[in-house]
Amino acid sequence: MFKKLFGKKDTNDIVDNSPSIMGLRLNGSFEIDGLLLKLLEPELIIQGSAKTHIIQAAGVVNLDGTWVYRFYTDDDAFLQVISEGGQSEENVVDVKLFHFYDTQDISAQSVWDDLLNEQMGNATYELEGHEFQRVWTSASEYHNPVHMNEKTYDAPDEYSQTDQFTMLFEREIAQGNTESLFLSAEEKLEESGNLGRCLVISTGITITPAQLTIHG
Repeated sequence: MFKKLFGKKDTNDIVDNSPSIMGLRLNGSFEIDGLLLKLLEPELIIQGSAKTHIIQAAGVVNLDGTWVYRFYTDDDAFLQVISEGGQSEENVVDVKLFHFYDTQDISAQSVWDDLLNEQMGNATYELEGHEFQRVWTSASEYHNPVHMNEKTYDAPDEYSQTDQFTMLFEREIAQGNTESLFLSAEEKLEESGNLGRCLVISTGITITPAQLTIHG
């Protein structure tokens, strides 16, 4: 009765619409194989990656039959799961663990235009002296960033939306592995009514099913 008087929601009435796949979900957790991290970290830009991750937010992008799930964790990281042709575990084609490297605010339209039209889609991208090769192919030398609209939940019934213009790169590292570089030029309508823009740079590694333990 008091919940109704003071306008509080009954947790039993809340419908959980947040993204979920492979048992990954908002407020769940997962663990990355410690041996994998130990072997690869000397080769990676990111250092000190946590083995266990708690999922604090969950996002999903629908790309006309391909779904991109992102599970944001307490280690400034996100586990990205891509499924094709369906949204079940058997449709999963790629899993990567990314860590945020840098976020750069963009206030000028000219900087935003130059980023999308001249910088992000080149054949290579350099970060900390390492050269990454563009993964996505194009008929022309420059590849326009791929647009994604992500719906991100930080509560079962509360979400925000972000337009993202993205590009993926990678470089070879030890033992036939690769380090990925993900660029995302993001714009979001803020509560003030202004349009906030930034460039988010993340680096990551590919994870196999044997290297991932999901606790739910």
